[in-house]
Amino acid sequence: MTLVQRLESFKAENNFVGRGKLGLALFLTNKAKTNGLPIITANLRTKGGGQIAGFSGKAVQKILIKYGVTRSTGTEAGRTSRGTPAAADAYSEFLNALHTANLANLDEIEHWWVDRIIDFFNSEPFILNYDQSRTLRAMIQDLLDQAIKRQREAPGTTYIGAVLQHFVGAKLTLALPEIEIKHHGFSVADAVSSRSGDFVIDDVAIHCTTAPTEALLSKCQANLQASVRPIILTISKGVEAAEVMAETKGIAGRVEIMDAIQFLTTNLYELSLFRTSERRVTIEKLIEKYNEIVEQCEPDPSLRIAVG
Repeated sequence: MTLVQRLESFKAENNFVGRGKLGLALFLTNKAKTNGLPIITANLRTKGGGQIAGFSGKAVQKILIKYGVTRSTGTEAGRTSRGTPAAADAYSEFLNALHTANLANLDEIEHWWVDRIIDFFNSEPFILNYDQSRTLRAMIQDLLDQAIKRQREAPGTTYIGAVLQHFVGAKLTLALPEIEIKHHGFSVADAVSSRSGDFVIDDVAIHCTTAPTEALLSKCQANLQASVRPIILTISKGVEAAEVMAETKGIAGRVEIMDAIQFLTTNLYELSLFRTSERRVTIEKLIEKYNEIVEQCEPDPSLRIAVG
């Protein structure tokens, strides 16, 4: 059995799946790199015996930062529960057994646990924090801000664009039940494909983007030449940029350019018939449809949304 297979087996058999145990495994591995193997389990505990010395959320975060992982694990990653000492003993014995078998490559093991924490991050859904005292616009903006934050913490990812596209797709599906709305994975963006837009309804092509580009405006030009009416839905700061580019290309006044959040908010009020009692129900229906689309079109489950 390889080292990775042994790690996977230990993780599954000992239920090292939450922030607490994942953080503990990373902390103890790092400690073993400093102090060497084998680990003397009795030396892990504080004087009272109920906690693991030095184990905290900050200690775990410090290790993650060395690997370029800036997303916070929170205090839960270093929280000691009744089962923490027993879990620490089990993992220490596991490392000691690897040491005896000459398999304890601690650098590789530490990196493996960092990857498992990243996997955990990526499995967490976004949260739409429903608060009746706040506007729908503020709630949607908060959701997109979460996507922006996660994207910054994982360079190379495109969370916000995917969330925006599928949110619009879910809204269109709810608002137009008599029309079949076709959904596509975000990676197959219409700007680089043969499709007229992210969503095509009759003679209208809807383009969802967080950052309008020359290529997108060229796509809109092609729409107009094909007698298709283009609509660009973007975030607020993208509206002005798209308008400038439309003017440069000579299609100003022929392309609808809208604030996507305003577009979504207005429709949500209409779908809930402007009734306070129907607003949360409508939001939950929207999120349910959104999650269905993500499941069908995206390989990344972390794009899911939960209503908080």
